[in-house]
Amino acid sequence: MTSDGTAPDRLRLIPLGGLGEIGRNMMALSCGDDIVIIDSGLMFPEQEMLGVDLVIPDISWLLERAAQVRGIVLTHGHEDHIGGLPYVLPRLQVPVYGTALTLGFLRNKLREHRLIETTELHTVRPGDTRTLGCFDVEWVHATHSIPDACALVVRTPAGVIVHSGDFKIDSTPVQGEPPDLARLARIGDEGVLLLLSDSTNVEQEGTTPSERTVGEGLAPLFAGAPGRILMATFASNISRLQQAVNAAQACGRRCFIVGRSMLKNMRVAEELGYLRAPESLYVTPKEHEGVPDAELAILCTGAQGEPLSALVRIAAGEHPMVQLHEGDTVVISANPIPGNEEAVHRTINNLYRRGARVFNSSRHRVHASGHASREELKLLLTLTRPRYFVPVHGEYRHLSLHAELARSVGVAADRVMPVDNGTVVEIDADGIRRTGERVSAGYVYVDGLSIEEADDVVFRDRQQLAQDGVIIVVLTVERSTGAVVAGPDLVSRGFIEGDSGSLFEEAREHTMQLLSRVAPDADWTVWQSAIHEGLSRFLYRRTRRRPLILPLVTEI
Repeated sequence: MTSDGTAPDRLRLIPLGGLGEIGRNMMALSCGDDIVIIDSGLMFPEQEMLGVDLVIPDISWLLERAAQVRGIVLTHGHEDHIGGLPYVLPRLQVPVYGTALTLGFLRNKLREHRLIETTELHTVRPGDTRTLGCFDVEWVHATHSIPDACALVVRTPAGVIVHSGDFKIDSTPVQGEPPDLARLARIGDEGVLLLLSDSTNVEQEGTTPSERTVGEGLAPLFAGAPGRILMATFASNISRLQQAVNAAQACGRRCFIVGRSMLKNMRVAEELGYLRAPESLYVTPKEHEGVPDAELAILCTGAQGEPLSALVRIAAGEHPMVQLHEGDTVVISANPIPGNEEAVHRTINNLYRRGARVFNSSRHRVHASGHASREELKLLLTLTRPRYFVPVHGEYRHLSLHAELARSVGVAADRVMPVDNGTVVEIDADGIRRTGERVSAGYVYVDGLSIEEADDVVFRDRQQLAQDGVIIVVLTVERSTGAVVAGPDLVSRGFIEGDSGSLFEEAREHTMQLLSRVAPDADWTVWQSAIHEGLSRFLYRRTRRRPLILPLVTEI
C-alpha cells in the first residue's frame, strides 16, 4: 500500500482547472506515491471579477503533497497552459518539462518574475521520454495554432494514458510536420487505458481548416488595402505571425510590432528558428511614422479586447505611438474566447467609429481554429481505442457533447466520464469511478501584485462601488465626553453630482441625530456602526441607491 492507503497500481485524476471552463488548464495524475502535473495555465477574468488581472488554479491540494510531486509536464506554450507557472512555481518548486518553444516563452515570464535562476527547466523533443517517479512521459508531435505542440503518452503502473493537449489534425501546417498519427496508432495497438482529449471545438461538424488557409486569406487583404494594415492576434501565435510577415513582405510592406509580449515572443521564435524574416522588414517606433501608409503593416496584441492591450488602446485613441488613420484596414485574427465577446465587440465598434475597415473571424478567412472538430475527435478516439475516456478542456456542454461522441464511436457508456474541476476520478482493475472526494479547485485571483483566493465580499464591494459610488463620513469626537469636535464632513465619489448640496446638508443633520443617540462612553466601533447603518437607510429612502459608506471616526 502507498502512504495514503491506496493500491500502488490505482490511478487517480485530480482536475484543478480547465474542466467546465476555457482556460486555467491543470491536471494532476496520482499513482502510488508519485504525482505528475500536466500544464498550469491561467484564465482571463470574467466581467464580474472587477479589478482582477488574471485567474489561476488553486494548488492547495498539491501543496499538501508537495514532496510527492515529481514535475510539471507541458503540452504547448499558450497562456492557458503555461501562464499560471510564474505564480505556482514559487510555492511548488518542482522541475518543468517542455519543448523548446514552450520553454522559450516560459523563460520570458520567469525572467519578469525573477524566477529564472530558481526554476529547473528541461527541454524535450517529440519522441523523447522522461521518467518522473512511477510515470514515464513521452511527448508526441501534434499540430495546433502554435508550433512545438505535443500530445503526451503517460505510462503508469495502472496502464497507458494519452493526453491530447490542444490539437487539430493539420495536414499542411505552416511550420513543421503533420501530426504523428502513426505513433498514436501504435500506442493504440499497445493498449490505452485512458484518453484525455481536447473538447473545445466539439460543437463544430467536419474538420477544422488548416492554419495555412489563413495565409491565403491574409495575402489579398494586405495587397489590396489602400492604407495601413493593422493585424491583431495572440502574441504566442507564431504560425499566424509568420503568415502575416510573409503577406507583408510579398506586397512590399514593412512591419511595425506593437505590444511587449508580441515583441518578446517573436524574438524567442526567431532565435529558435520558428519565425523567419529579414531584419530589414521591421521598423522601429521612431521609423514607423516616416513609412507611407500603403507600405506599413502593424502587428499588435489585443485580439481578445484585453483592457490594456495595443489594439484596444488604438481603437480608443489612447495609444502613445499609433493613431488610427481614415481608411486603415484592421484584421482581428482570432475568435473571441467565451466571456470576451463584449470586449471584442466594443473594440470593433470603436475601430469603425474612427473610420477603419475591420475584418475578423473565419468568415473573412483571417482566422482558423487551433482545435479539432468532430471528425478529428472521432479519429483520435478510433486511433487510440481507449478503455476509458474523460473529456477535458472545455465548458461543461463541450465535455458532455464529447462524451456523447465517444459513446457514438464505441466507447462503452459506463467507461465515459465527464467531470468538473475538483472531482477526483479513480481507475483500477474494478473500473473507473468518481470517488466522491472533492478537492479545492476554485479560482485564485491575481490582483495587482497580490494572489488571493476567491472572496465574494471583495467583489461585492467593488460591484457596489461601480454601481453606486462611495461616501466617506469624517468625524472627530472628544474621547472622554463623546462630544463632536469637528464634522461630520461627507466626501462623495461616484454617487451623485449636480444638486447634491441640499441632500448632503440633510445627510449631515441626520448623522448628527444618529450620533446623539450613541452613549458618550461607547466604543468608536459603535459610532461607526450607527453612522453606517443609519445613513445607509436615509440615503436609500432619498435616492434608491446604496453607496458604500465608510465612517472615519477620530478620537482626541
